[in-house]
Amino acid sequence: MSRKRDKDYPLYQRIYEIVCLIPRGQVATYGQIANMVGGCTARMVGYAMAATPEGRDIPWQRVVNSQGKVSLRSHGDGDLLQRHLLEAEGVVFDARERIDLKKFGWTG
Repeated sequence: MSRKRDKDYPLYQRIYEIVCLIPRGQVATYGQIANMVGGCTARMVGYAMAATPEGRDIPWQRVVNSQGKVSLRSHGDGDLLQRHLLEAEGVVFDARERIDLKKFGWTG
């Protein structure tokens, strides 16, 4: 069994390792990451993204919801920052504030 799937290996670390594989200019969904990690849910991936440690180079902005949208935050303007970072990578949002997952989605 690979280290990433080892039950003794912390869940958030496994999530962060998968998220770090998402190329610049592409996105993945919370559910997609959960399926790749195994043993967790999309919500757990969301919690991990919210808890991204300071100073770690984890491209949290590349994880979006299943509709291809940036999820709203309960406080702060992290959703605006996320959109700005994605646009800077060349990701395009449509008039409904969605990302075309067929065009910008990472297949892993």
